[in-house]
Amino acid sequence: MSSRIHFPLACALFLGLGGCTFHRQAPDAGPPPPTQSIPRESAPPSVPAPEASVPATPGRSKTHSRYAPPPGGQSYWDNALGVYVLEGTPDLYYRERVYYRWQDGWSESESPQGPWQPTDINGVPAGLGRHYAQ
Repeated sequence: MSSRIHFPLACALFLGLGGCTFHRQAPDAGPPPPTQSIPRESAPPSVPAPEASVPATPGRSKTHSRYAPPPGGQSYWDNALGVYVLEGTPDLYYRERVYYRWQDGWSESESPQGPWQPTDINGVPAGLGRHYAQ
């Protein structure tokens, strides 16, 4: 009885694996194309590119590639200050969901109407802080 089980199992394995090993090419197909290894040139060592998100030259632009403009207000990006300047409102700036205001000292808020929290020069973007340095 044991041979009855082993024989069908052996046939199944032989036929199953035989299909993988006994592959015939179609009669009209030619020999497989030769493979050719192409030598690779060695790549130069990667050097990190300078950060291009903030242009190095002072100036103005309508938007910035990294920082979104303030919602609902007329503004422009000032490259030297590193913030958006809100037009029509003196000494009011915006960057990364925070408004900055200069009135004899720095304050910040999540809204241009306030409430305003006092902060020091360390709490404002560097370019903006340098602009008002005394």
